[in-house]
Amino acid sequence: MLDRIVIDNFKSLRHVDLPLGRLNLLIGANASGKSNFLDALRVLQGIGNGFTVGEIFDGKPKSATSAVWDGIRGGSASACFAGGHSETEDQDAPPAPNSDEVKVEASGGLDGKKYCPWRFWTTLIPSRGRVARERFECGLPSAHYDTKAADSASRFRYRSGKQGRPPDLYFDATRPAIGQFARPRLDVKQEHVDAAGAVAALFADIQRVVPDPERLRSYSDVRVVQRMGDHGENFAALVRTICQDAETKDAYLSWLRQLRPEDVDDVGVLSGAVGEPLFMLREGGQEFPAPVLSDGTLRFAALAAAFFQPDMPRLMTMEEIENGVHASRLRLLVELLRSQAETRGTQIVATTHSPTVLDWLEEEDHKTTFLFRRDDATGESKVCSLADVPRFMDVVRKKPVSELFSEGWLEVAS
Repeated sequence: MLDRIVIDNFKSLRHVDLPLGRLNLLIGANASGKSNFLDALRVLQGIGNGFTVGEIFDGKPKSATSAVWDGIRGGSASACFAGGHSETEDQDAPPAPNSDEVKVEASGGLDGKKYCPWRFWTTLIPSRGRVARERFECGLPSAHYDTKAADSASRFRYRSGKQGRPPDLYFDATRPAIGQFARPRLDVKQEHVDAAGAVAALFADIQRVVPDPERLRSYSDVRVVQRMGDHGENFAALVRTICQDAETKDAYLSWLRQLRPEDVDDVGVLSGAVGEPLFMLREGGQEFPAPVLSDGTLRFAALAAAFFQPDMPRLMTMEEIENGVHASRLRLLVELLRSQAETRGTQIVATTHSPTVLDWLEEEDHKTTFLFRRDDATGESKVCSLADVPRFMDVVRKKPVSELFSEGWLEVAS
């Protein structure tokens, strides 16, 4: 799990430092920076997949060994913060990197025989497709590797914990080093290789769930899958997989019944000419195939199915979770997110524009519900948790969070 993420000089995020929990909600007006934060997580995902810096930001076509990587919205040309500096900005915030550099830092812990804390940070130059600096630590007190400050980005100093001058290692500077460091080699301790590999695998195992109704209406290319694509590719095949296990199907169907305003009798798939699956709901004794269902119904069915994938990701991002859910069912939606995050062990980072969702949060959730607002003068996204908004805990005892959000009190108070 990611315990903390720090982002500098990326899009509208000049400097953001957030502690993360199992369930994290991002709230705020349109264009306040929420999607940019999710894009920063995708940078980590690209690093974990071993892509070059250019591929991370500008995309990668499908190959024999990898799926299509869409890249980051706006590509490398729009990756760096382009706003100005406010006269009233936080003087305690650390300085951002050079204007052509993006810095991303993440930290957490590895479970095993002994809990092992780790910390990774990298500074990338998107316009040049290169790594400027990078450092990885796992366990205390020694760093496993870091760049030499006075040398090229392709030369790293490896600190193995032994006495004497640390040896230099060489890496391809067009791609982040952690994946290269994770390959077995004679001059690196196996425990350090394993730790770097585990963190890289954590970064890679991020699933972005942004279902596209047109893809959800389509026949799947395969019969069964363990995980659907980011945009809902092979959604019907996932539902078929879910339905093959009676207990999992009952749990999925139960959530659909609770969260849909109409009565759902059953869920399943129809078969095409050569057996390819197509999603179907049965309501009132009548079958409704995916092409006749509304965008909202399909989108919610896909979001709910994501929590019952046999191959659950370590971290899942979702946008506008309330879409397709009736307002009277939003409490159940929050329960679904919270319960599945705990029972399935998946960390969730989701955006919402629904004030009603906020009313169903528990006090503990306020620490990892983050308010985004955009500084009109600089274009910078300012971010803080609800728990850190001055007087929030006193005011929320007198007035629902939804009203504070709708009235703009949160933005003013923060």
